Amino acid sequence: MAGGLNRTPPHDNEAERAALGAMLFDTEAIDAASQGLSLRAGDFYSPAHGGIYDAILKLRDSGNVKPDILTVSRELRQAGKLDESGGEDYVASLTTVVPTSANIEYYVKIVQDCSLRRSLLRVSSEIGARVFDESLEAYRVLEEVQQKIFELSDSRQLFKFSSAREVVAETTKLIDKLRRDKKAFTGVPSGFTDLDSMTNGFKPSEFIIIGARPSIGKTAIALNMAAHAAAGKKIPTAFFTLEMSDVSLMMRLISSEAQIESNSLRTGYLSNEQMNVVHGAMSKLYDAPLYFVDQPNMRLLDLRSQARRLRANQNVGIIFIDYITLITLEDFRLQPHEQIAEVSRSLKSLARELNIPIVALSQLTREAEKDKPNLATIRASGAIEQDADIVMFLSRQREKGKDAAVNSHPDVIETELSLAKNRNGPTGPVRLQFLPKYAKFVSTMKRDPV
Repeated sequence: MAGGLNRTPPHDNEAERAALGAMLFDTEAIDAASQGLSLRAGDFYSPAHGGIYDAILKLRDSGNVKPDILTVSRELRQAGKLDESGGEDYVASLTTVVPTSANIEYYVKIVQDCSLRRSLLRVSSEIGARVFDESLEAYRVLEEVQQKIFELSDSRQLFKFSSAREVVAETTKLIDKLRRDKKAFTGVPSGFTDLDSMTNGFKPSEFIIIGARPSIGKTAIALNMAAHAAAGKKIPTAFFTLEMSDVSLMMRLISSEAQIESNSLRTGYLSNEQMNVVHGAMSKLYDAPLYFVDQPNMRLLDLRSQARRLRANQNVGIIFIDYITLITLEDFRLQPHEQIAEVSRSLKSLARELNIPIVALSQLTREAEKDKPNLATIRASGAIEQDADIVMFLSRQREKGKDAAVNSHPDVIETELSLAKNRNGPTGPVRLQFLPKYAKFVSTMKRDPV
């Protein structure tokens, strides 16, 4: 990309080719670019690329033909623009630039960034000419500058606003709906009544953090919540697993739902009666709208892209991420705490964009072992504490004394889920019991979540 004093306007030819190639691979990438990111033909520096993009959109909008190398080339030929777009061989070459459409957001943002820079360069040139026109008052030039910058911002739809009238009308509908339904919770229920009574369920746009030290049960409680939402309430749920495989997670879920020891499942030592119970749990989970994304070392851009697809195609109503510090960024020059801060900000933004709750698991520092976990024990705590709407910690009272060895493998482990931050409600402890044989959390004095 050119910049500074270089006479070539800012552009990135490879990013333009990659964006078009991704769209020729996958029609979902077209929707992500044109609707989700508002990419326009004029954003391409190359007229040939702009023409190809126009042809892709025309075919997509027709609904009759899927845009690919042959159909796009034919559309360009019929419009008399094939030669000026580089010819059929050039259109075909675009699919060799990228192996997948997963990074369409990344490519499009580069194209749009260059386009905005070119627009700024044009506006600055116009402003420079006006500044030297002594027949114009300086304040008039200033007003023109403000207007031109506003037009650029408005055309990019950098923000939106709602009138009080619109917000009141929407809020009135919500209150009326709550009165009719008389539901206990307005958000996605976790399955733990005491927690839901404090949070009113996980609500749209909320960014929720569950923190704990290793082996305390972060993944287990997230799976319990996901299963309750998907299998219990039929809310489409996505679970991004960056550490364990999807099969391992499903083994845990089956063990939890069937209340059959996970070791028995792993070894296959099951009686006929147990196998019948397992089949019942598998049948329940089979029909659940639960979607796993199994990808170690997932990049933030890929996670955001997959989340948008799941929201658009499966109407996912909540996302779980296990866990936040395993998400990687393109810029490896950032310090670890800066990377986590960037991921935190991005996930909060994604929750608002998709209008669903996002629950992310987080490791705590060793300081959490000395006393009860608190906001200061979250890694990159400043950023996460600021971005998160809800922060909760899992902790157990450490065993002491001569009975510790006897109770080292108890059937029930008393656990506290401490709600340390709740932007829209109270904070405080929630008492839970952990059944380690089944990797299952239950409300105290109850065998099953409500």
